[in-house]
Amino acid sequence: MKTEPILPGATIGCLGGGQLGRMFALAARKMGYRVHSVDPTPDSPTGQISDREFNVPFTDIPTLLEFASGVDVVTYEFENIPVIALDALAPKVALRPGRDVLYTTQNRRREKEFLEKNHFPVAPFRVVQSEEELRAAVTALGCPCVLKTADFGYDGKGQQKISAESDLAVVWQKHGAPVGVVESWITFAAELSVVVARGLNSITGEHVVQSFPPTVNDHENHILATSIAPAPLASSILARAQSIAADIATRLDVVGLLAVEFFLTKRGDLLVNELAPRPHNSGHYSFDACVTSQFEQQLRAVCGLPLGDTRLLSPVLMRNLLGDVWANGTPDWPALLALPGLRLHLYGKSEPRVGRKMGHYCVLSPSLEQAWELDAQAQKILRG
Repeated sequence: MKTEPILPGATIGCLGGGQLGRMFALAARKMGYRVHSVDPTPDSPTGQISDREFNVPFTDIPTLLEFASGVDVVTYEFENIPVIALDALAPKVALRPGRDVLYTTQNRRREKEFLEKNHFPVAPFRVVQSEEELRAAVTALGCPCVLKTADFGYDGKGQQKISAESDLAVVWQKHGAPVGVVESWITFAAELSVVVARGLNSITGEHVVQSFPPTVNDHENHILATSIAPAPLASSILARAQSIAADIATRLDVVGLLAVEFFLTKRGDLLVNELAPRPHNSGHYSFDACVTSQFEQQLRAVCGLPLGDTRLLSPVLMRNLLGDVWANGTPDWPALLALPGLRLHLYGKSEPRVGRKMGHYCVLSPSLEQAWELDAQAQKILRG
């Protein structure tokens, strides 16, 4: 179906006030759009960049309808938005990606069942709703395995590794939720991710898919620490990851962005780990190192504009900056910024806490080896 483009000068609505929304709003403002945002917390990272900020819970339907009346399209920067809010907005304003995309991906059970039903590669899993079902799942999948919550899981939260020595009664009690997903434990060779955009060509009415270069990711304490591009893996593996990501975006009928996280097994198989229908932490490198950033691409996609060029302009290393960096006071930003090729991004969060994402930096260099060397210097500066 043909859709007219939403041109610069229009107003974009963003659900969520975190750093992803902030960087999206920066990209929108750069291209001449206005931005309205909704987040319960005043002075949120996104709110600081917005023309108007609605500080209400996502269940405040009258305010959401007021918000909808002042924008031309609505997108979001995190998944945990109540379906009641989406159902209220969808009849009033274009919601991109759509309600069903968010509904599927905000729940691990629905996400895994969607992937399995559509024959995408995933680790073996079982849905459990009692201690007895947990015991049966562990018997079927073997140990080690992992029990995950169905809702609100990110950065390793809501996950318990199960070994042969685990007391399953204690595991289930600690789980504390009516539903869980038990997955086989995957010993992987690498973790990688692909951010893919699926837009709507306003001239032909056809959907167009464009992938960003995949990244190899390293996690510390279940939180993304670094992402590097170009990913130092075989081109056949990278092409396969991009193809799978594009197929998932098409099957989900995404209009916007979809991030697909993969495990690469030691046998060379790719398994889909998680989906996120929004910009992704592992795609931050694109802000500095690609012709078009993931945030501008999200804007182009939801506005029905041509998708941008995703070519990588330079090898790049992205590192998250957590609140731990502030343990000895404000970091030495001047010394950090003196490093050649380093680009600093801070999110405007007032309170640094251990494990809280406060910012990131990207190191652009002629090679990844040189980028790692500069990163090591940056880490020495940040450790004081």
